[in-house]
This record gives sequence, structure tokens and C-alpha cells, in this order.
Amino acid sequence: MVSIGYFLSSEEFGPKELVRQARLAEEAGFERLWISDHFHPWLDEQGNSPFVWSVIGALSEAVSLPITTAVTCPTVRVHPAIIAQAAATAAVQTDGRFILGLGSGEALNEHILGDPWPSPGVRLDMLEESVELIRKLLTGKEISFHGEYYEVQEARIYTLPERPVPIYVSGFGPQATDLAARIGDGYCTVLPDADLIGRFRKGSGGKPVQAGLKVCWAETEEQGKATAHRLWRNEGLAGQLAQTMPRPRDFEAAASLVTPEAIGEQVVCGPDLDRHAGAVREFVDAGADEVYVQQIGSDHEEFFRLWGKEVIPAFRG
Repeated sequence: MVSIGYFLSSEEFGPKELVRQARLAEEAGFERLWISDHFHPWLDEQGNSPFVWSVIGALSEAVSLPITTAVTCPTVRVHPAIIAQAAATAAVQTDGRFILGLGSGEALNEHILGDPWPSPGVRLDMLEESVELIRKLLTGKEISFHGEYYEVQEARIYTLPERPVPIYVSGFGPQATDLAARIGDGYCTVLPDADLIGRFRKGSGGKPVQAGLKVCWAETEEQGKATAHRLWRNEGLAGQLAQTMPRPRDFEAAASLVTPEAIGEQVVCGPDLDRHAGAVREFVDAGADEVYVQQIGSDHEEFFRLWGKEVIPAFRG
């Protein structure tokens, strides 16, 4: 049976609003949380980018739901040793209800310190080494590590949860999916792609799959399309653009070619709850164990009321 979670958008909302939405989600019957980890939003109009680890600390006191970062990049902007310490603290704060979701990242967030942006293959190699280092540090032993990309000397994490922090790895193509299957405790995706999910299942021996999607509940489909286009037209960009462009204004320029109709084909917009449920069903049919849903824009009170009353119950029992 699929578990339905809520996807907190750090690009679109500030820390207090994210905590408020998490409370509404729990009250509505959502069972878990995803939260994005960004230094920049994709578009200036999204308007936010709070420090995810501070928000997780607040969430740990506000709700009792499990939390996964979707996803943190532990390779360039933040050293994996620091990510390991942050993850350990988050797991303690949430009484073990924390999963560290990791991925190879985007130049949008990772270029800010002036480091070069590596090729996709190198980024995956860096991710693999970072996961190895994070796991070593999360044992609580003193670690000295001399890798190809990272160096740690006599480092030890003292504040540790009772159980190891699970590490899920994202993947959007065969190479990344194979890596996730090999090194991850689970898989994160935003694609209802049965082939990739099946590939992960086979390669991992059946480990769990988390998936995320966006919807825009609104009183009319046209209102929803307009809101989704204004705030998330970057979703219509193809290929490697999302991984390689460095600034929100670059995404603004590229996304100027994306129409509201194009976004409406990718994101369910409007009041038709059967279509909302259908978007979840696509991921369920593709093999996801957990599906996380983000409401674009405002109208959160009505979104949570309707989903709690009519959509979530359809996936229970």
C-alpha cells in the first residue's frame, strides 16, 4: 500500500510557512514529509531558499512525521563531513524519523563558491565517494579519510541517533539509477518511470522508492495553469539545462519559451480531484512506495482539506 506524503518547497516558501504547511499536512492525514534543499530558488519569482537544516530542526518540534531531504547535494557546496554531522543531528531531533536523501546536484546551487561544475560522470563519482565518507562518519568512530575528492583528518561525530541514518539516492537516468541501487538504502525520483524504478528494484534487491510530484489545486484549471506557469515554468525545461545553468535569471530566460499550456500538460492544475488522484496513481503504477505531493502557490488550506477528505483515503485500505 502506498504512503502519501507532502513535499515542502524550500524554493517557494520561507521557514515559518514551511512549518505551518507541515502542521496542516499532518492534520490532513499526510504520513511523511519531503523537503527540498537549495541555496537558490529556480526562478526569482519563487522567492525563497531557507537553510534546510534549520527548518528540519523546527519541523522536529512541530510535527511527528518522518522527514527526507529531497535532495541534498553533498559534493561541492557543502563538504560531506558536514552533511554527515547535520544528518546525525536531524535524526536525533526527529527521534530517528529522518532519511538523508542525496543527489548529484545542480550548478544553480553548487557553483556559488567558485568551484568548477564537473561533468555528469565525475559528479556521480563524487557522490559515491561522499556517501562512503558519510557512512563511515555516521558510525561514530574517529575517521581519517583520503579519497580522490575528499580528505578528512581525525574526525568524529559525537551526537548520533540510536539507529544508522538511512541514505536514499536520487537518479534520473540509467547510470544514476544503477549507482542508487548499488549504494543507496532507497531511491528518490520525480519521474513515474516504471523502467527506471524497475531497474532500481532489480539492482537493489527490492529497496524502497520515494517519488515526488507537483500539483496546483485552484478553483479553475486556467487559474491553476497560470499559477503553475508563473512559479514553476522551469519544470518545462528539457535535457541537461536544469543541471547546468547557474543563476535563477538564466532559468527565467530559458523558461520564457515555456507556455502555460505546456506546464498544464506536466502538472495537474485545477479542482478536479480525480485528476489529482490520477497523478499519484501514475507513480503507484510505476512502482513507488511513497509519493510526495507539493501544492504550488497558495490555497493550501483548501488543498489540504480536499486531499485529506477525498484523495488520501482513496489510497488506503
